[in-house]
Amino acid sequence: MDFSSKPTKETQNNWRRDPNHWIWVIFYYNPQDKRLFPPKKIKQLGWTVNFANPNSICIAIAIIAVLLIFTRNP
Repeated sequence: MDFSSKPTKETQNNWRRDPNHWIWVIFYYNPQDKRLFPPKKIKQLGWTVNFANPNSICIAIAIIAVLLIFTRNP
């Protein structure tokens, strides 16, 4: 596969369906997939974090930190 070109929708769907890209069925880990937040295994349930992409992990931690700061009781 040529990593410089964008993968097709079919390739992305195959990655999402492949059980080898899911750790403990809930954590998506695919170094070939450059998306930060790919769809979950069941697409209607939203998106997940691609734990193989360090940028997505940093963004997810930042979002959680902001939510914790704003939901803290005074």
